[in-house]
Amino acid sequence: MKLFVIAAILAVAAAAPSGYKTEEEKYGKDYKYPEITVVSQSDERNLDGSSKWNYALSDGTTREEEQEQKKFTVTKVDDYGKETKEEVYGNTNKGSSYWISASGEKITLTWVADDAGFQPKGDHLPVAPVHVYELPVAPVHEYELPVAPVHEYELPVAPVHIPFNGKGYKIF
Repeated sequence: MKLFVIAAILAVAAAAPSGYKTEEEKYGKDYKYPEITVVSQSDERNLDGSSKWNYALSDGTTREEEQEQKKFTVTKVDDYGKETKEEVYGNTNKGSSYWISASGEKITLTWVADDAGFQPKGDHLPVAPVHVYELPVAPVHEYELPVAPVHEYELPVAPVHIPFNGKGYKIF
């Protein structure tokens, strides 16, 4: 009986109309997707681990990227704080991409990814503001700061009693 109830609930849920609208329903029956085709494409892989690839689309979008293997010197620190240097192989990557946004803005993005991290560059990327101002300087005082007095005390020494058993031997 439980199986029948669960199957009935699933059937009702599957038959319910979806709130998702297709592009034709949003924009009318005559809406057509822009046809974008690949104009050019290349892909080159080498035995040394390097590669280069790019493509261009009919809407003006382009992307190119190249990668090569490189030997990096890495500093490792163990649990005791001892540093050791080790040479490892890693990939460096650089590339660029160009496209036109929905608002018509032409966007160019270039990047480099290597041992210094990922470094994107582009006019559309936000840049932190540069503040030009002088840092305040702490005032210099002419007087001497008071020093706490130093007292020298002779600390008392507590007497030490070593118990003996009645025969003159120390008991530890």
